[in-house]
Amino acid sequence: MSRRIIMAAALGAGIAVSTTAHSEILAMLNYESKPTETVRKEGIAVIDVDPASPNFNTIVKNIPLPPDLVAHHIFYNRDLSKAYVTALGQSVLTIFDLKSFPDVKKIVDIPDCKVGEDIVFSKDRRTWYLTCMGSSNIVVGDAQTDKVRSVISAPAPTSPFIKTPHGLALNDEIDRIIVTSTVRPSDLKDPGETVTVIEASSQKLLSTHKLSNKPSPSGEAPVEVAFAPGRAPALAYINTMYGGTLWTALWRPETKDFAFQQAFDFGAEQQGVPLEFAFNEKADRLYVTTAKPGYLNIFDIGGDPLHPKLIKSIPAAAGAHHIAFSPDGRYAFVQNSLLNLPDMSDGSVTVIDLEKNAAVAVVDVLKKAGFNPNCIILLPKWYRDEG
Repeated sequence: MSRRIIMAAALGAGIAVSTTAHSEILAMLNYESKPTETVRKEGIAVIDVDPASPNFNTIVKNIPLPPDLVAHHIFYNRDLSKAYVTALGQSVLTIFDLKSFPDVKKIVDIPDCKVGEDIVFSKDRRTWYLTCMGSSNIVVGDAQTDKVRSVISAPAPTSPFIKTPHGLALNDEIDRIIVTSTVRPSDLKDPGETVTVIEASSQKLLSTHKLSNKPSPSGEAPVEVAFAPGRAPALAYINTMYGGTLWTALWRPETKDFAFQQAFDFGAEQQGVPLEFAFNEKADRLYVTTAKPGYLNIFDIGGDPLHPKLIKSIPAAAGAHHIAFSPDGRYAFVQNSLLNLPDMSDGSVTVIDLEKNAAVAVVDVLKKAGFNPNCIILLPKWYRDEG
């Protein structure tokens, strides 16, 4: 079957879902054309990713997006009523009303945000924070109206500073945000080596910390950060994309600051470009993807969270990136593509059975149609917060 026929079949106006009762797990994946395609396309595909479903690896709905949007990540707000799509190509947020998905959406212009990356939401559901990698700032918005409230910005070389912010994590209990300084978005060069700590309530930049044991400029490129759920004192994990390391940031209540230390080196496992984090429901397992050559790493953090113990590295595919979990926690779905980059854009989703700790299936309907998925998130009915 030709690629053109596959594309027509898979990405038509929407494939009807059978009304017969059966197993299914539906995921949203925003996708874009591979660099080899002459006509650029973007969209969001709803795909059945349940390996036990008769509709497994089938697109059940397709939502076209502007071809120059360069949709990047999809985030849900706290009550799962809205889906926020960040964009690398336009200074906008695309926000879908999930009660009427995909028919109702709004486009929010954010002129102060170039290359929108990650969003986090406050626990009280009132505020969101958006990192803007190309603007070296963080835009703060009202989570009810989605109007911009303010912009957090402080260019280098002032100290503390925000430079090419990518990942961010908010801990409401300690009133702190940690934001990473990654790479220049135009060419992925000029890598940073720091994270910046911000007081959330005042939006004051408090301190900047180097995450490398090498002389500066180390080129480590810290990329993602996540607070481990339910930890007291608070504990965050941070990946360095080019350094290939995992770091911890432990909250010190007596001094109201963090202690940073390196916790793991993926180089020892012949893996590079660590990216995303996720946690299990008990928060005694940490999952970390590495894009090159493509793995899902499972760590035990139940005993000593400052020294994660690697349990298993499960092969996924080149560009292993975002992770989603089935509601029962049995399956992990690993999206394999990073920015259409060479050797890191397989275009598939690896289905991993976490009882067997092995890959058991592949979702490749987008790959066969000439597309790369950039993110995966399960629809609200099946969604589980991975922390």
